[in-house]
Amino acid sequence: MSLSQLYFIYTFTTHVVVLNMSDEVRVADVAGKKVQWDPAQMRKIQEHPCFSEKACHTFGRCHIPVAPKCNIQCNYCIRDFDCVNESRPGVTTKVLNPDESMDLVKKVVDKYNYIKVVGIAGPGEPLANEETFETLRRLHEQYPNVIKCISTNGLLLPEKIDLLQKYDVGNITVTLNAVDPEIGAKIYQFVNYKGKRYTGIEGAKILLSQQLKGIEEAVKRHMIVKINTVYIPGINEEHIPEIAKKVGEMGVYTFNVIPLIAQYKFADITPPTPEMKRKMQDICGKYVKQMRHCQRCRADAIGKLGHDIQSCLYEKK
Repeated sequence: MSLSQLYFIYTFTTHVVVLNMSDEVRVADVAGKKVQWDPAQMRKIQEHPCFSEKACHTFGRCHIPVAPKCNIQCNYCIRDFDCVNESRPGVTTKVLNPDESMDLVKKVVDKYNYIKVVGIAGPGEPLANEETFETLRRLHEQYPNVIKCISTNGLLLPEKIDLLQKYDVGNITVTLNAVDPEIGAKIYQFVNYKGKRYTGIEGAKILLSQQLKGIEEAVKRHMIVKINTVYIPGINEEHIPEIAKKVGEMGVYTFNVIPLIAQYKFADITPPTPEMKRKMQDICGKYVKQMRHCQRCRADAIGKLGHDIQSCLYEKK
């Protein structure tokens, strides 16, 4: 299925943004016009370790695991709420409530002045949990200068984008594994939306429509958008450059190719090698800036990328 055939799902006016590929970019070319990036946007890139490779050596992030529920089931995902040994998305030492999360943030920012980012990345879908928004509200009131970010599957992004903007969430990561519902149907077991469970191509169409709409709305609001795409050999590997081209045209800032972790229904798929990942990044780099330093963070990760310190902060019962 071509991209043009997908416009029945969600039709929008594309605003093409061409960015200088260095972290020092100050000017964006938007629809042929030079647009100066404001200092607040630049800070959300230059001090966020996931959006700047230079920043990851200097600055850190604090993920607060307040979102246990999820509204889709990916065929590669297993969430674990009592896990201290694995280093991957979807796992956490424990799930925190908003009170506990704010206590943790206070400990972190008081003790580690290099932590500039507080994010919510799970262990489920942040936008499907009311605790996310209560936590963001408190963060906005108590820590206005902290960079706030969210990782989402995008299903509820169009409905929640105004709240995210209200609470000054400036960095958004959307996991987008397909821009063809036939491929998406192979990746998602089900999609729960507005009280109904959808499967197969029908569920994949709904998810994709919401993802594209949410990405567009985030870009319109000058949020810094990163796309995560899980590289699944035999499922979406030939399709990934098409995803990169699509989101590059939409104006996202960066694109992160994440090798599959073979588990759950995809346990028998051999993950891509580092060389395969690099080749894919080089191909996708023609369309959008590539993130090449991802560490596949836990939902409770704290510290600099690759140098996590959360085990020192979570009390052992």
